[in-house]
Amino acid sequence: MACFLVPAAEAVVVTSVKAGIKRSAEKNGLGSEVVAKKMALVQKLTWLTNLLWGGSVLLAFEHVWHGEIVPWFPFLTAAATPDSASEMLFEMGTIGVGMAVLVTLAWGAMILVTDSIKRRAATRA
Repeated sequence: MACFLVPAAEAVVVTSVKAGIKRSAEKNGLGSEVVAKKMALVQKLTWLTNLLWGGSVLLAFEHVWHGEIVPWFPFLTAAATPDSASEMLFEMGTIGVGMAVLVTLAWGAMILVTDSIKRRAATRA
């Protein structure tokens, strides 16, 4: 129904945070260790936003395919009646939040793995 809106909302928040960090790093100038750390964080947040936006777009397409999203108001067929709207909100709170948390945890695991590989390579060098 509308489970894709939760990861999309997280993607909007993370994208704006990423833009703010990038803007502050560019303001400080290049060459600083702080700027390098901020740009590394921006790269990691880019991975998260790509995962969130990609999943949200794919799920939105799936919902359009099944007729759950329509090009007329209220756009979500589940929002047409109060009973279906409460079911939609329940799905957003369970499935949508669960998907957003799972994607964020997978991203966190990916960050841990890449950081450990980088540390291992640095200690060998």
